[in-house]
Order: sequence, then structure tokens, then C-alpha cells
Amino acid sequence: MNVLDGEVFAVIVAIAIVGSALGIAQVLRPEVVEPFTALGLLNEDCVIGEYPKYVFAGREVELCVFLGNHVGYPVLARVVYKLGTEADLPTNTTPSSLRPLRNFTVLVPHGGNETFRVRLPIPENPPEADRVAIIVELWLYDPERGGWTYSGRWNHLYVRVVRV
Repeated sequence: MNVLDGEVFAVIVAIAIVGSALGIAQVLRPEVVEPFTALGLLNEDCVIGEYPKYVFAGREVELCVFLGNHVGYPVLARVVYKLGTEADLPTNTTPSSLRPLRNFTVLVPHGGNETFRVRLPIPENPPEADRVAIIVELWLYDPERGGWTYSGRWNHLYVRVVRV
């Protein structure tokens, strides 16, 4: 009966060890999520809402940009600022064809975010339209290609330009 008790005890210990190993593996495994980046345009107080309705030609407007990174590794991100009309807006696959007026580059760690103030110049001769679009696009550096790639993320804010 002692041999049987020892064998039963060994089986119970083996099951406990295997069960514990599986449990630890489940707890310590990396979280599997769909990778994504985020881009947000915020007001001058770095919050959503109460955006400027009017900007002045030849001056700058201060806003804030939010970047979020959940792709699984740090990313070197570039926010590209352009000014145009509704016809100039980018899509989720194609950036705006407008010439960039300013770029902002920042390193965002995985799981992290960055919010930073930007001063966006409004040209002396902005597009002729009742309202113009302040456009920000998110570009990511691709080390395999050795260049910047449009992420498909973009925001815009419509404003009226006051010519002084």
C-alpha cells in the first residue's frame, strides 16, 4: 500500500507542476491586441472641444497634437501640417497632395502616448474659400524601407481665415 501511495502522490505532484506551469504561462504571456496608432487634434489647452473658429492670415494658431502607439514597439512619428480646402483632405489610404507647411517629429514608446503643443503658421495668402481645413497627417518611419510611410491617420479642423 506504501508503493501505491507514493505513486499516487507522484502523479498528484506532477499534475500540480504541469497545472502551475500552464497557469503561469497564461498570466505572463504578452497581451495580444490588434496593433494601432492614434492621432488627435486638440485645442490650445490640449483638450477636446472649444476649437478656434477664426485664424489670422500671416499669423500662427496654437493647438495640441495627441499621438498614441499600440503597435508593439516604439515608433518614430511625424505629424505633417497642411492647409487646404475640403477638396484637399486626405483619405485613409492617400495623403493630401498639398505641400507641407510644418513637420513635427517625436518618438512614441509602445503603449505610450505623447501630447504636445504646436504652432501652425497660417500663410499670408491662404486658400480662397469660405472655410479652410487645418490638416494634420500621421507618418511613421519605416526602418526597413529607410523612409516615412503615411499611416492613414489624419485629422482636420475647419476655420475661417481673417485677412488683415
